[in-house]
Amino acid sequence: MSVGVEHEYPTGRAVLMEDAWGNAVYFIMSGWVKVRRLYGDKAVTLAILGRGDFFGEMAILDESPRSTDVVALSSVKLLSVSAQRFIQTLFKDPQLHHRMLQLMVRRLRQTNVRFQRRHQPAAIKLANTLVNLAENYGQVGEKGTEIYNIPYKDLAEVTDISVEDTAKIMKKLESKGWTDVDPQDQKLCLINLKQLTHLAGRL
Repeated sequence: MSVGVEHEYPTGRAVLMEDAWGNAVYFIMSGWVKVRRLYGDKAVTLAILGRGDFFGEMAILDESPRSTDVVALSSVKLLSVSAQRFIQTLFKDPQLHHRMLQLMVRRLRQTNVRFQRRHQPAAIKLANTLVNLAENYGQVGEKGTEIYNIPYKDLAEVTDISVEDTAKIMKKLESKGWTDVDPQDQKLCLINLKQLTHLAGRL
């Protein structure tokens, strides 16, 4: 906290443009962001990150041109640490160094799992995405584990399925009573996380 600068962004605001990568590392204090890959005028969501996660660390070590940006999915509060200060702090604090490595390994494992599941049915892939978001960023609420009510397009792109399949599966999960949407607070409650985990093939 002592070496960082706080920033707040509203929903839909670009937090980090493709030409700004490599200047700082950003830690998410509250809210949700999406990381997008840019293909000319088209943008595809690669990842959804929530409270406690971070982004920008790879670009500090890799100076190649960026083709991604980061956009606030909800109102978000971030803490930025300059590249130089981040590297200094990382070398001084072995605990922080270890924790960052753990989080990066977790991301790599999730990417590997996603690749392994690329030929599986859409419902299994979507259940995996929801369980991952719940495990990484979920908050325990009255009914179950709460995450942000992510737009179907972003959810579909991260899961690598169609928007139509996403809408169909999400409606089915809600009709089964496994999930519930709170449109006012933009929350998706995963009521039956055990069944979702089973559907994802993890039990």
